[in-house]
Order: sequence, then structure tokens, then C-alpha cells
Amino acid sequence: MHRIGVLGLQGDYDKHRAMLASLGVEAEVVVDPSGIERIDGLVIPGGESTTMGKLMVSYRLLAPLKQRIAEGMPVFGTCAGMILLAERIEASEQPRIGLLDVQVSRNAYGRQIASFEADIPVAFGPAPVRGVFIRAPIITEVGSKVAVLAEFEGRPVLVRQGAMLASSFHPELTEDTRIHEYFLSMFDN
Repeated sequence: MHRIGVLGLQGDYDKHRAMLASLGVEAEVVVDPSGIERIDGLVIPGGESTTMGKLMVSYRLLAPLKQRIAEGMPVFGTCAGMILLAERIEASEQPRIGLLDVQVSRNAYGRQIASFEADIPVAFGPAPVRGVFIRAPIITEVGSKVAVLAEFEGRPVLVRQGAMLASSFHPELTEDTRIHEYFLSMFDN
């Protein structure tokens, strides 16, 4: 069994832990460099990406996270987690892991009051998943090594590059486990 961590600096990391628990995986909350050493894969939750980036620097997590992910450790970033994985963030130089070859625009789907849900067709299943978009980023550019697994209104909202998976939306806020199952399947590839 693979040891999965959920970055626990800020955001709704408990929802990801609950989703993983429903799949029989007990995830560890990671808040320091020793936690990074103990895990085989990581979920980076939504939250406030600027705050999370600063906390990763303060808690000395940024460099070891970047190294483990560059070495191929599977990672799944949702919303702010996707922003932190992105190489390029429009109008921002905030601290980030920066290994996913995409450019993102923060909060591009609107403010909190403009949050919405939509059915999103995905490349790995016949039925759509429910996407919960809360101050969600938009992917504005995708590099050649990035596979687009789902789109909404013609824009990528779920992407994969090697062992990195990222979504603009929050699958952990639904009862549908398929995207977390897909992440767990990445350990076998």
C-alpha cells in the first residue's frame, strides 16, 4: 500500500483525507519536511495559493517538495494546488513548485460569490464528473507534455503531466471518487 500525504498547511485537506479514506487509503497530513520523506504521493488541496506558497517557504517544504515531485513522486493538486504546481502564473511571482508545464490565471472563474458546479466529461470514463468551481483558476496555456483529461467551455480543467495531476475544480467536495481513484491508479503506471 502506498503512503499518501495531504498537504495540511491551509485549505480543506480533511475533505481529501475523507475521500481517500472512502477508497481504503489512510492519508497522512503533511506539514513539515519529515512528512515529505515518509510519503509516496501527495495531494495539494485548494485554499489560498499565495498563503500556501508562503507557508511552504516558511516551513521549509518548497525545496523538498519540488525535488520529490521532480523525481517522479505522484502529486494531485486541486484549485490552489494546481496553481502551486504550475510553471507560470499570470501576474504573479508567488512561491510555487512550478513543475507542471501550464500557465494559469488565478481566480479567473470569478469571486467566491460566482462559485458554481458543472458536469465535466473526462477522458477516462463514460459519465461526466461533477466539477465544483470555487474561485477557480483557468489554464490559459498547456505545454506539449501535458495531457488534457477534461475541459469546461473549451478550457482545460483537468490535466496530467507524468506523475502530476491537476484540476481547476474540487472533486473532493462531491461523492464521486473517480478522480481520486485515477490519482491512485497513477502509482501503478
